[in-house]
Amino acid sequence: MDFSLSAEHEAFRRVVRDFAVAEIEPYAEEWDRTHEFPTATVLEMGKLGLFGLVFPDEFGGAEADFLTLCIAVEEIARVDSSMAITLEAGVGLGANPIFRYGTDEQKARWLPDLVAGRRLAGFGLTEPGAGSDAGATASRAELDGDEWVINGTKSFITNSGTDITSLVSITVRTGPNEISTIVVPTGTEGFTVEPAYRKMGWRASDTHGLRFEDCRVPADNLLGERGRGLPQFLEILDDGRIAVAAMAVGVIQGCFDHSLFYAKEREQFGRPIGSNQAIAFKIADMQVAVDAARLLTYRAAWLRDQGQAYRQAAAAAKLFASEAAVDATRQATQIFGGAGFMDESPVSRFYRDAKVLEIGEGTSEVQRMVIGRALGL
Repeated sequence: MDFSLSAEHEAFRRVVRDFAVAEIEPYAEEWDRTHEFPTATVLEMGKLGLFGLVFPDEFGGAEADFLTLCIAVEEIARVDSSMAITLEAGVGLGANPIFRYGTDEQKARWLPDLVAGRRLAGFGLTEPGAGSDAGATASRAELDGDEWVINGTKSFITNSGTDITSLVSITVRTGPNEISTIVVPTGTEGFTVEPAYRKMGWRASDTHGLRFEDCRVPADNLLGERGRGLPQFLEILDDGRIAVAAMAVGVIQGCFDHSLFYAKEREQFGRPIGSNQAIAFKIADMQVAVDAARLLTYRAAWLRDQGQAYRQAAAAAKLFASEAAVDATRQATQIFGGAGFMDESPVSRFYRDAKVLEIGEGTSEVQRMVIGRALGL
């Protein structure tokens, strides 16, 4: 059993880390303070090839394994969760549904720009009355000749309102007992992007509510098989849970790095605070947490890359890593003390950013449901 990464994976990690340290970390606090979505930086992430890692060469992708994407997400989350979720959602929730379920014509029309990172796509599943219970979708689409007429609302949709967003894929009720997926290009009449949310964290990430009022799109904008919308996106979420776990690994690693440095530099009572067991033990716990979370995440990615069943492993990785990240940010803030309470400190931003990891792409409670069902409970 070999736990080491390949030389290619390690070289790729260094490339992404160098980019994150040079192009994201110095500006993350300002973006967080101003709630600015840094389009130029996202486009540079595209030029680096990050949005196309897991897609075939025919669409401009790198044909890398899923573990490679997890490494990229982890390294960016190590310095800024907003840019990490922009990448994770752009790949997993934006381009991946088109790639997995789209027709040849749909793929040719939309994937090249999404894979290149020139454009972004959103995924509209959540509604005011349909969160963890995604089957409670109330938005509807009725077929009128050769067009779908869409009415409804979506909530908390990432990458849905940027100036480079090209489309959203949404789940809608196309019959009394039927949920399907339809692609709605931006600018379509009757499609309104609501004002951006005021958020606790991920403040440089783009998040909006969406409204559809007699919004008409061509009938061939149906994505995948009619009536299969919910199973399709539950499959998409399995991938997303691994990538969110990778985000959590990056957050824990960032907390560990900052805390270790601070504990060696900050002095109280005439000595570094890291010489106190109360501080040293917190940092030791972070080291254990990041190792355990990374192993669970990489195992889930490996199972997916090997074509083996991975739903339970994805849920386990997401559950453990997200809860460990929330705890790590709390402990890091405690280590920094008053400085950690100030937003100029990165651990303050990490603390606010981490909580949603226990909520997005399936709450911790949903992950426990998935694991319990896999155990026959």
